[in-house]
Amino acid sequence: MKITNNISNFFSNKKTILTIGTFDGVHLGHREILDYLVRVSKKENNTSILLTFFPHPRMVIQKDNNLKLINTIKEKQVLLQKLGIDELVIHPFDKEFSRLSAFEFVRDVLVEKFNISKIIIGYDHHFGKNREGNFEQLQEYGQMFGFEVEEITAKTLNDIAISSTKVRKALEEGHILKANKYLGYNFMLSGKIEKGNNLGSKIGFPTANISVLESYKLIPKTGSYLVKSNIENIEYFGMMNIGFRPTVKGDKQTIEVYYFDFDKDIYDKVVEVEVLEFLRDEQKFDSVETLKDQLKKDEIFSKSLIFKKY
Repeated sequence: MKITNNISNFFSNKKTILTIGTFDGVHLGHREILDYLVRVSKKENNTSILLTFFPHPRMVIQKDNNLKLINTIKEKQVLLQKLGIDELVIHPFDKEFSRLSAFEFVRDVLVEKFNISKIIIGYDHHFGKNREGNFEQLQEYGQMFGFEVEEITAKTLNDIAISSTKVRKALEEGHILKANKYLGYNFMLSGKIEKGNNLGSKIGFPTANISVLESYKLIPKTGSYLVKSNIENIEYFGMMNIGFRPTVKGDKQTIEVYYFDFDKDIYDKVVEVEVLEFLRDEQKFDSVETLKDQLKKDEIFSKSLIFKKY
């Protein structure tokens, strides 16, 4: 998959089939569209293109700084790489771009820059200034400029339409199994391992402190989770705690992972953590010794889950 940053850097003599959207999460609903895009492009011997945007349009148009994304831009690239798309174009979304009318977007971007023969869009897709463009308008523009338009209906999972918003809500509420089912893969957190205060080591549970660099990355609900990571080509399971460490009067949120049967030095390395299951809410214990007892129970329970399910 070729990655192009900015529409202005893209050029193709070959006809293309394109889909467009933010695709946050690259969930099962998204993959319905993307798999179809790849199949049709191969059948018609055209180049398959996904046009996406960063930052998320809501962050620019609505100045929604509270919006957190399921994937970082790097995570999204890795997920899309696996789907067989020919070209990924990531365009910087800014105020100027948001002011393009639906007609200008079709004429100046889709037709002039991408040389499209067909556009495939998801259910209820809108585009252009104030989201004025819709499926019916695209069909009219298609007749005008000579390209086809196809709309994919909403994919459902257990009679519930999948959306990025629903995945975010599940993660924020700690419903990891539901979120992972919607995604079709395990939600992940990636970050650099930094030194902490070594309290974990002192009580027999040495933890890796993960610093997530991207401020827009969604962090799930505070609490304890069963997780796994691939470190130096070996899979390790562990327990992750997201929270404020109230037992020791912590003053900021931390993400700490205790890996089972692990003794490697991974400070300053970047580690990806797959989040498998929610174990329990964060709580304040009467003493560090009580916390230690609970961690032992959590470890026993986690290992029973691994034995039964993983």
